[in-house]
This record gives sequence, structure tokens and C-alpha cells, in this order.
Amino acid sequence: MDAYVSTLKMPVVLEHAGYPAKPSGIDLDTFNKLVVKYQDAIYRQAFYILGEPRAAEDIAQDTFLAAYRGMSSFRGGSFKSWLLRIATNLCLDELRRDKRHPIIPLEPVNNDGDENESPSWMMDSGEMPEEAAERKEFWENVQVCLSRLQPKLRTAVTLVDLQGLDYAEAASVLRISTGTLKSRLSRGRLKMKDVWIRKEAG
Repeated sequence: MDAYVSTLKMPVVLEHAGYPAKPSGIDLDTFNKLVVKYQDAIYRQAFYILGEPRAAEDIAQDTFLAAYRGMSSFRGGSFKSWLLRIATNLCLDELRRDKRHPIIPLEPVNNDGDENESPSWMMDSGEMPEEAAERKEFWENVQVCLSRLQPKLRTAVTLVDLQGLDYAEAASVLRISTGTLKSRLSRGRLKMKDVWIRKEAG
């Protein structure tokens, strides 16, 4: 996955203080290994939906806190899909609460609020500047297209086309039928294509 949206700037790590040692049979150190494994995927999902790095980091943190506290509700299957469901629901709650549309972070900032010229999450260390610029522009265009979708279409597109889940996994995350998922995907893809064409023409 592209470096532009692939990683958290600040890793999610749950501290021992304030948390039970073994909720539902899993200790904190073991859970933190799962955090390391899945945190980038969860951050990407939040970023795709919200379009804001800081908001995505908050959602990633909240996702793992909710998962740790709610391990008893995990019934087996794909742990990644379970985490994506939590993250997606938190994002949708955030959108409903703020009634906002995702925005494009054209001027990314660091933790001090200062603008970064070349933030690490936007650059691949092995890329030439021209390649990095093209990659940045591509993902900004993707985010613009995503921002034009209704949340239910956006979540379907992000899970299948950007996260790489199959139809059954994505439908399970969203708790909808595969038929409904395919319908949302089709509508979302057509809308994104239309926005992309209009943007290129403009």
C-alpha cells in the first residue's frame, strides 16, 4: 500500500497502567503485538473515510482501546475484519456527529502544529522527488473522489478496493449482504470514475 497513507506517525501502544492484565484471556503485551500487526491497516481505513491524519490517528487509538476492552465480544474468524468493523463504525459515528465531509490534507502538519515539507507518511525513502510528487497527487485525487461518496458507498469502496478484503469479508465488516455490498461498490466506483474524469477535464 502506498506510503502516502500507509502508516501512523505515532504508533499505538496501550500502557499497562489503567488496564486489566488479562481481559478475556489475553495479556497486554500479546495484544500490543496485534496492534503492531494491524495498526497501519486501521489507520488507513480511518484516513480513507475521514480524510484527516489527526482524526485517523485518534480513530486508530480508539479502535484498539475498544477492541482491548471488548475482547469478550470477539467470536473468532478474521481479527483484522473485526478491527476494521470497529474502526469503520467509529468513523461513521464521527461523520454523523460532526456532519462533515472528508477534507484533503494538502498541508500536513506535525504534532506541534507546524507544516511538514516532507512528512514521512507521504514519502517513500527510495523514491525520486518526481515520483513522490506524482504519488502524492494520485492519492490526493483518490481522497477527493472518496470525499464525494456517501459514507455507505465510501466504506464499501475502501474495504474492497483499498483494503483488499473480499466480498464476504467486507460484507461481514459492514453487516450487510454480499448483494448489497456489490451494489454499493458498483455505485461507488461509478461515482468515483465520474469525479475523476471531471477533475482531469477541469
